[in-house]
Amino acid sequence: MKKCFILPLALAFAAVSCNDKKLKEVVEVPLPAAEEKMTIGQPDDVRADEGAFQLLKLPYAYDALAPNLDALTMEIHYSKHYLTYTNNLNRLLVGTELEKLPIEEIVAKVDMSNADLRNNAGGFYNHTLFFEGMAPKAGGEAKDTLAVSIKRDFGSFENFKTLFADAASKQFGSGWAWLVTDKAGKLQITATPNQDSPLMPGMPVKGTPILGLDVWEHAYYLNFRYKRKNYIDNFFNVINWEKVNERYEEAMRRKY
Repeated sequence: MKKCFILPLALAFAAVSCNDKKLKEVVEVPLPAAEEKMTIGQPDDVRADEGAFQLLKLPYAYDALAPNLDALTMEIHYSKHYLTYTNNLNRLLVGTELEKLPIEEIVAKVDMSNADLRNNAGGFYNHTLFFEGMAPKAGGEAKDTLAVSIKRDFGSFENFKTLFADAASKQFGSGWAWLVTDKAGKLQITATPNQDSPLMPGMPVKGTPILGLDVWEHAYYLNFRYKRKNYIDNFFNVINWEKVNERYEEAMRRKY
């Protein structure tokens, strides 16, 4: 069943590509004026253009993470921003040797001077990991192998949580906070600007991401306005630790 929301103001959101030296907006998502109703659709209705990559099939409805993450933000994030990165990436890959590679290899091998590919490959990869790493009725603490490793590398889950929230809070402007595992299997926390990934060449902390938090304003501003800390706190209530643990165990078997 479709749902309607009445918004108090109009905002414009932008997913990002860039030229060689400067980021620029590539998609604007105007919201309705005051008192205008907006209809929330369904994630299954969203399709990327034909190409090497398709959107992650969202395993929950847009409103399933409420009240921690609101339905309208989730719809805009998934059906506009994520979709745009996916379509842009597919267009950039056509006819190149990268077209048949898995996204992890594309991100790990990307030419960092190629701003369009860097931002759109990162945007697709980062958002796929972000949406897949959340679930309704989730949250709590890490379990199984990952729980043991978090205690080993951070002292306790609470210490990890504090350090991760701090990285997300202190990332200036748009970017991401990450929990990664390096080639030695050690867990580390880092942050990256824009759509950069810890998999990319030259990152100060290099590793395979197993948990990522989007701190671009389009991820939270409708619901939380300037209160990024509240958004970060709520994110911990929807982390799909089963999936994160699965990624950790997989990362122990794979190297990029």
